[in-house]
Amino acid sequence: MKEQKKTYSIIISGGGTGGHIYPAIAIANAWRELHPEAEILFVGAEGKMEMTKVPEAGYEIKGLPVAGLQRSLSLSNLSFPFKLLKSLRMAGDIIKTFEPIAVVGVGGYASGPVLYASQKKGIPTLIQEQNSYAGLTNKLLAKRANKICVAYPGMEKFFPKDKIKYTGNPVRKDILDLSGKREKALEHFGLESDRKTVLVLGGSLGARTINRAVLADMKAFEDEGYQLLWQSGKFYFEDMDEKVKISALKHIHVKEFIKEMDLAYAVADLIVSRAGALSVSELSLVGKPVVFIPSPNVAEDHQTKNAMAFVMENAAIMLKDAEAIGKLKETIDPLFADKNKAATMGENIKKLAKPNAAIEIIQELESMIS
Repeated sequence: MKEQKKTYSIIISGGGTGGHIYPAIAIANAWRELHPEAEILFVGAEGKMEMTKVPEAGYEIKGLPVAGLQRSLSLSNLSFPFKLLKSLRMAGDIIKTFEPIAVVGVGGYASGPVLYASQKKGIPTLIQEQNSYAGLTNKLLAKRANKICVAYPGMEKFFPKDKIKYTGNPVRKDILDLSGKREKALEHFGLESDRKTVLVLGGSLGARTINRAVLADMKAFEDEGYQLLWQSGKFYFEDMDEKVKISALKHIHVKEFIKEMDLAYAVADLIVSRAGALSVSELSLVGKPVVFIPSPNVAEDHQTKNAMAFVMENAAIMLKDAEAIGKLKETIDPLFADKNKAATMGENIKKLAKPNAAIEIIQELESMIS
């Protein structure tokens, strides 16, 4: 056995969205705590957000030219097989050079070539599936994976039952304890302590319907005495920021991206969010009342399924995307009017949390390679 193997060095592959990237970073952090001598290498897709977010978290990343097939007719689909073949060759070279003891795939374009190349070489692989509806790449690679860590029960319809471990989704460690952070958050975001704070999240790229719903009601929010901390997303920030400035509203705070999510969660009295896998997992731990507005533009409408799992437990409210514009404030008002209802929802959502997901995943990883 080579010396590299003794260091428990691993590769983590995948990305594309925050829902893939942040769980991957949480797994890396947990592995580094247990094996501080281990090297951890990320492999992502060129041009995707993991190529900046992973180095910001302190890890090395290599990029592959792999890209997805477009559902509509597109000239870019002609280059797909060439990019895939090149990515498979590059993944094989990376694995040969780095010599990982195991490889973790978190979904996303890069995950496919890296897990496939690893499995061909007989290196143990673990799949981490964040969603209630498994992605195509993970379904294809599951048969030869050693372990599959999932965030929802009932995933036997996608994966071999004997390989599944129900761990939940790993989240950023800084949100596991929000106590004592409210005052710092008020100062950091320039918020007032005597106003109810609504945190609005549409993902790192943004959510068109949520942003339009905020625009429709933002004057009414301010007139009611609320303040908004609003992550509009990369694609919408300039337009939203301009509209807020023109409106001259002082308590609508629009941000392109909120990096300090622990502070944002700590200061929020109520949260409006999409119902993606990472959002749902984090909000379970935060324990605040939540209004989910699921995106309708996802495979098998899995965000609605995510949200409904919480609604059925009286742990959240769901507002349909098609109904959100013009109804956001009237959905929120009753929760601020009824403190007992808001508190009950916060308590119920915490009961659905899986705070030890990252630890359970690395325990599976260790048992796989021991």
